[in-house]
Amino acid sequence: MNVQIEPSWKQHLQTEFEKPYFAQLAQAVRQEYASFACYPPGPLIFNAFNLCPFDKVKVVIIGQDPYHEPNQAHGLSFSVREGVAFPPSLQNIFREIHDDVGCAMPASGDLTRWAEQGVLLLNASLTVRAHVANSHARLGWQVFTDAAIRALADGREHIVYMLWGGFARGKAYMIDRKRNLVLESVHPSPLSANRGGWFGQHQFTRCNEYLRQNGLEPIRWGE
Repeated sequence: MNVQIEPSWKQHLQTEFEKPYFAQLAQAVRQEYASFACYPPGPLIFNAFNLCPFDKVKVVIIGQDPYHEPNQAHGLSFSVREGVAFPPSLQNIFREIHDDVGCAMPASGDLTRWAEQGVLLLNASLTVRAHVANSHARLGWQVFTDAAIRALADGREHIVYMLWGGFARGKAYMIDRKRNLVLESVHPSPLSANRGGWFGQHQFTRCNEYLRQNGLEPIRWGE
């Protein structure tokens, strides 16, 4: 199957594109987009990969599925389009970055600036039906995105995996902690973060310290 995706990722995931499940997934997604409003727009489904080539990945942040209200999702986990109000989880992410690193609260929730520095903002499901969270979770996306995580885990090292909440932490078994840094916490959603375990963890400082220790440029978390 000729999937339009960044070339280095296409090379590493080509065997997935050739498997029967992916053909079924692609057909199901096409049917959903033809029958319902779905997000993100079709050309942005693989945006996380297109903005962050395989060999450039320094950090992986795993979300569950795209935002499901209009004009929010654009293919990057936790990110919203320019000019869109920050969802509660993103507000808490920015608040913790402010407290941890000292960055001012940003004007934009578009995290393209992170992706272009090497932060893979990967949702486990890359699409969603409007107004229905997790509506595409059973289409087969997780087989594909797990394969992407495994490709990184097998082919790269010195990556920081930021696993927020039980769902993302469930991916930790694929990652060699001797060759990478795994930072786990509760989810930044107010339902979890306000009960403790999100604020004050200094994940963004710890991430950058690890990158520096391994000769990599740290992430500029502010604007």
